[in-house]
Amino acid sequence: MSRSFASILAGAALSCALLASLPASADTLLVDRTKQATGASVPSRGMSMADVEARFGVPSERLDPRGGQKRQWPTINRWVYPTFTVYFERNRVIDTVANRATASEIGPKPAIR
Repeated sequence: MSRSFASILAGAALSCALLASLPASADTLLVDRTKQATGASVPSRGMSMADVEARFGVPSERLDPRGGQKRQWPTINRWVYPTFTVYFERNRVIDTVANRATASEIGPKPAIR
C-alpha cells in the first residue's frame, strides 16, 4: 500500500469517526407524521364533492379551479380543511394530502395562486 493511499484512508476513517460522534438532529417530515396518525379520517378516492361536504363539513377555503382548457385537461378543484387538502377531478376525489402542522415541518410546497 502506498504512503499517500494510507494517509487518505486514515483521513477518511478520522472523518467518519468525527461524524459519528456528533449529535444527530432531524426535521419532522410530513410523511412521518401522517404515518403516525393512523385512523385519521380523510376523504377517500372516488367520493363526490357532496359526500365530502356532508361528512367533513364546509371547507375553510375553496381554491380556484385549475385546468379544463382542453378536453384532455380535466378541471381540478382543491378544498382546504384544517388538517388536509382534498383534490377533485371534476367532482370526484382523486387525492387527499395532509397539511403541514408547523412551519418547521417539511412537506408539500404551498399552492400556486
